[in-house]
Amino acid sequence: MNKGRILVVEDEHKISEIVKTYLEKEGFSVTTASTGQDAVSLLRNKFDLIILDLMLPDMDGEDICRTIRQDADVPIIMLTAKSEEDDRIKGLGMGADDYVVKPFSPRELVARVKALLRRSKGARESMSFNNGDLVIDSFRFEIKKGGAVVVFTPTEFKLLQCLAERPGQIFSRLQLVNVILGYDFEGYDRTIDAHIKNIRHKIEEDPREPSYIKTVYGIGYKFIGTPDED
Repeated sequence: MNKGRILVVEDEHKISEIVKTYLEKEGFSVTTASTGQDAVSLLRNKFDLIILDLMLPDMDGEDICRTIRQDADVPIIMLTAKSEEDDRIKGLGMGADDYVVKPFSPRELVARVKALLRRSKGARESMSFNNGDLVIDSFRFEIKKGGAVVVFTPTEFKLLQCLAERPGQIFSRLQLVNVILGYDFEGYDRTIDAHIKNIRHKIEEDPREPSYIKTVYGIGYKFIGTPDED
């Protein structure tokens, strides 16, 4: 059974084949690309998830990520040799949903693929806040701010959904990591801040004076929007 269509963009043939083999064993349909140009040309095909190497011979993977995010919310996992935390945060800030550093465990990569697909396909009822100013429609996987649809990545959607389902509850960064990834991942907590920053720019009139997501210093975050009456 086909569990989903995945595009793997990786110029190292050995790594690409290993990733392809592990994913196909789990029932995924895998297409590979070794250059940025090949990847861009394949984007017209609808993929359920993209694994994207940042260090490509002809194009910067970060540029490809930006291109994808211009009109698609497909989940993206960045695959790279860059290991500095600032690099991870930079990648997530461009719209990636997860970040895997080489060398990596193929089994861990598969686990992250499954976690991303689970949360991107999850569906719950619609939620509305602040007199309809913010609407979270999990069935359509859609966010509306002031009546206009705002493009969210799957990770951003899951994070906002988690917070909005429990207004007033304080979540630590580690709790949010577990919610959006489904397992512990050491060193990921600061990347939560990057995702929250992205979300605030999309839904807050003034991110410095938020109406929806408040920072609880030294602990984490809580949702402060007012739920509308059903």
